[in-house]
Amino acid sequence: MKKHNILVSESFSRGRRRYFLDYKVAKNESNYICFTRSDAQQDGTYSMERLRVFEEDFEMLIGSFSSLMTMAAHYGQGYESVQNMRLLNQQKQQRGIKGMEVELRPREKMMENGPCAMTDTELLAMLIGSGTPNESAIDLAYRILASVEGNLLQLCFLGFPGLCRFAGMGIAKSSSIMAAVELGRRLGRC
Repeated sequence: MKKHNILVSESFSRGRRRYFLDYKVAKNESNYICFTRSDAQQDGTYSMERLRVFEEDFEMLIGSFSSLMTMAAHYGQGYESVQNMRLLNQQKQQRGIKGMEVELRPREKMMENGPCAMTDTELLAMLIGSGTPNESAIDLAYRILASVEGNLLQLCFLGFPGLCRFAGMGIAKSSSIMAAVELGRRLGRC
């Protein structure tokens, strides 16, 4: 076996403390990760602590780190675990149009009652198609219409810059609205 058994290494330090993360080959040719913490002592010596995780536990280690980092990134937001966070996020997603009663959803409402029964907000939401993780297409349509005080004629003059300034509105969704506005203009000329 090679004397130097480190395959990949990473290190960082802070003050008198140094950390080493090494991916190594063991004497039996299996791989492992070694976490080392080295603290500089007052007398010039170092104290070291090591933790070794062998390859049969890598999947569990990576899953645990992933959960830990996810929870750390969302610390203080009321989540008790990663599973709790995922459940709450799924519930948030169901608050959008999919979370509405079927007969109140814009497409279903249009199929049942026809386009004349639709509000301007619902029609605009259908053109937008989908919202963002924090806002349904209906809420986004409402904000856009509120910005022009519900005046559809003013909506015609927003153009790409005016529509794209709303979070969740990119070129594709803005193009759909502008295309519908243009079709309306052309129909008005007939």
